[in-house]
Amino acid sequence: MSIRTVVIAVVVLAASSAAAQQQTVGAARASANVGKAGAPSAPPRTPWGDPDLQGVWTGSTLTPLERPNEFAGKEFLTEAEAAALERRAADRPVDVPPRPGDPGTYNQVWFDPGMKVVPTRRTSLVIDPPDGRIPFTPAGRQHTAASSARYGVGPYESHVDLDTGERCLTDGVPIWYSGYNNNYQIVQTREYLVIVHELYRQLRIIPLDGRPSGTLPQWLGNGRGRWEGATLVVTSTGFADKSRYWWATAWRAARPTLRLVERFTRVDAETIDYQFTMEDPTMFTRPWTAAFPLTTNQAARGVTEGPLYEYACHEGNYAMANILRGARMQERTGGTSRPDSR
Repeated sequence: MSIRTVVIAVVVLAASSAAAQQQTVGAARASANVGKAGAPSAPPRTPWGDPDLQGVWTGSTLTPLERPNEFAGKEFLTEAEAAALERRAADRPVDVPPRPGDPGTYNQVWFDPGMKVVPTRRTSLVIDPPDGRIPFTPAGRQHTAASSARYGVGPYESHVDLDTGERCLTDGVPIWYSGYNNNYQIVQTREYLVIVHELYRQLRIIPLDGRPSGTLPQWLGNGRGRWEGATLVVTSTGFADKSRYWWATAWRAARPTLRLVERFTRVDAETIDYQFTMEDPTMFTRPWTAAFPLTTNQAARGVTEGPLYEYACHEGNYAMANILRGARMQERTGGTSRPDSR
């Protein structure tokens, strides 16, 4: 089967399955309740016997990637602490007027953040190192700080001064979530795993047949999958060098020195245990690992329920032209598009 055939198949599947996705999710949840009350459901399998990873998945959660300073040395929240965080999150979605001179941004109707901590109540998604923090090199930490500091302030000399997400390209790998459109659809055959991200309509086609990694560098790397028992292990290398671009989260940037290992383990009718390990000596002092569950039960995470929808980013990206236009107007009126720290 050629990659072209798989891509065509995915397009057809995505088009034909949108209406059926809600029935699929509902059936999966119903099957979870069959049998003895409280008994865990058996993980589903494909007709050819592999664990079935297919579905529309979200990993949205209140739990932060890195452990906050307030929880330093504390691996798990108490039930009371977790409940308090979830109450504050539920009270947070309130629109506030923009600052003087600020045209404002999306109102709350556009955002869809997770409203629940992960079931384990961990204080961070990073599980290794034990301190729950990303082990940045000095250069990696400096670059990350610079990326964060310039967000919303520029400079905006050209389109490349906006980050890759603002340019409707990608926010990078691995499976991750932001403020909205946080769903991933997985389609599976014997030979391929296909992951479609609702945000940017990002597509990863991962061969499972043992072929060597591709030689053409890719924005999202060249992923190859293999089964280790009931766990699918996907190793991605061969990332294109896009380190010269700005990224919303610099640790996700495409760099040729990056190696990503993801592990997918279907544990029940609506859950995948997902882990990823990142290794890159230019950014990190050592490999590090994060883990969180993916679920088809969107309501359990406090996010909008439903299938994937079209994310027509380029067609509606008026912000890019307007940001550059505003920067030129600022220059003409005696301001600057460059922050003092740049």
